[in-house]
Amino acid sequence: MVACSTMAAATVTTAAWVNPPLTSCLAFRIQCRPLAPYLSIQGRQGLFTVQNSQMLMLKQMSRRKPICAEMSDTEKAFKTTVELDKFIDELRYANEKELPMLVAKNVLAFDTPFWLRLAARADICGSNDEKKDYENLAASIMTVVEKVVRKTEEKIESSTGVLESILEPITQEDEEIIWPPRDLNGIVEMKKVLELKEKKGFLDEGFLSAVTAQIRQARESGDKPGLVAILQKVLQLYAAHILSKRSYAMKADGQVVKAEMFLETIISADEDSWETILRGGLVYGGGDVEPEDLFNVLKKRVERVNMRTESGSYQQRVLLEYLKEIEERAEAVVQAFKTSTI
Repeated sequence: MVACSTMAAATVTTAAWVNPPLTSCLAFRIQCRPLAPYLSIQGRQGLFTVQNSQMLMLKQMSRRKPICAEMSDTEKAFKTTVELDKFIDELRYANEKELPMLVAKNVLAFDTPFWLRLAARADICGSNDEKKDYENLAASIMTVVEKVVRKTEEKIESSTGVLESILEPITQEDEEIIWPPRDLNGIVEMKKVLELKEKKGFLDEGFLSAVTAQIRQARESGDKPGLVAILQKVLQLYAAHILSKRSYAMKADGQVVKAEMFLETIISADEDSWETILRGGLVYGGGDVEPEDLFNVLKKRVERVNMRTESGSYQQRVLLEYLKEIEERAEAVVQAFKTSTI
């Protein structure tokens, strides 16, 4: 959901589904119209929300700035060079079986600084044979990267069909999507379709990467708030579904952990209702959950996600973003309560 001083409702046309490049899987036309100001406290800019000035002020009031010495540009450049050299050496000494896996796992690392450093290493070689080794390494890396890109494009094309089916409950007969949807039952049906697709194994890394790439592209264009909100909702529903699969609210002796139960209520609720739930459940608003207890179980849940998901995966990123949004929304609510009592 996009947070700003005014929200926008968008009409999105999905008639032109196309064969996309790596970072684009949908073709949309969006027409926005202003709605009433959105007054509730929102989260940070991430996969799900965009931070507003109110949230910024609350966070600045509630956090002290740490005192630390900033690294100079020279130190940063040196550190980057050391890390690149370490990575290049790892690639050089990998065998034929290890190299493709290493390249595929770190495909986003092969950017301009990497190739410039690799070229510099080749230029200072002591022998022609060593220089030839670097040339062969570069060719091998490029071959694997191209294969990964082609495979990713195929997955994105498949993911487009999955996304279409998830959005079908809120798609009109003329293939337009009104956002926010006029019929809230459409969100409920979206959730059912998403859970079914996840159960069948369709919501894999390819799907998550396609949705994430589309969000990034829509934000960069700056003129598709409706598209961003729609795709954010898909990721929210995904994260809520995955995180709700296992409950930690009941101990082995049958005792209920109130903070865990409260967190699970928030996780499974629609993002629009988080603030209301937080205000009613925390002790500041008459509830029985201490803020410290909520933050502690949030920390534990983050640790579990880190342990049970592949490091750096899109799934890990989406789940951690969702929990981070809850944490920051809770911090904002707690700070608002404290400010109102001063």
